[in-house]
Amino acid sequence: MARNKERMGTHSNTDSTPPAPLMQDGNSDGFSFVVPTDFVELPSGGKFYPEGHPLHGVSTIEIKQMTAKEEDLLTSRSLLKKGIALDRLLQSVIVNKTINPSQLLVGDRNAVLVATRISGYGNDYVTKIGCPACGANQEYSFDLNEIETYAGAGLSADEATDNGDGTFTTILPQTKVEVVYRLLTGGDEKSLMNQMETARKNRRDENAVTRQLKLIINAVNGDETQKSINYLVENMPSQDARHLRLVFKMAAPNLDMNQHFECNECDHAQELEVPLTADFFWPDR
Repeated sequence: MARNKERMGTHSNTDSTPPAPLMQDGNSDGFSFVVPTDFVELPSGGKFYPEGHPLHGVSTIEIKQMTAKEEDLLTSRSLLKKGIALDRLLQSVIVNKTINPSQLLVGDRNAVLVATRISGYGNDYVTKIGCPACGANQEYSFDLNEIETYAGAGLSADEATDNGDGTFTTILPQTKVEVVYRLLTGGDEKSLMNQMETARKNRRDENAVTRQLKLIINAVNGDETQKSINYLVENMPSQDARHLRLVFKMAAPNLDMNQHFECNECDHAQELEVPLTADFFWPDR
């Protein structure tokens, strides 16, 4: 799998040309200053955005560092209750206001969130975690600068074909159906979570697997109707469903959140995914 060995982190804006002020009081004779900005490497490298999108072919995104204004967003009870605090945070820190945060690919969104957290609270992330071996709960420190980016695997011809427009084509191994699928955006991911939460509240099955498959599939043997997509997803053999999930995961650029964990109680050690708990953006609450 293709992996970018550079660690997660940001590059400070060192351009000799003074950047435009990002925050000031509006009175040119009064107190004002420039908020520092960082450039975040996008796991996608801008490869999977359509032409016309502000990130098409762009490998980095400029964000301003967190300020008290962003902390207000993160502690707003109304925004937290509505589940949109992180969306508002992204809107605030992304410098290019033509970029819609909900249209960021999931991996790129994650990269911006991690970089923003580092700028606001540092790279040391302390959270409680349960040991997989003995179950002991303990505080453990992860280094967010050690997170690596995964640029997506080089798919072989019998796995999937990159169509060059953010979509991929694959042939399901058992039914031999041709499927065109796409990568998910932050908005897609949020919609999926909302659907599952609604189902849970109404005591219905969450159907996480089929809901995701219906979301990522664009066409079935050239047919783009939702009726055909639903029929395939609800009737495809498990072997085909597994293949589709695998080639989707291989193609999707993201952050590799796995880091070394060693239990303080039993000395068990293994690679664990860094848990994004409430401590991530609210370390002091």
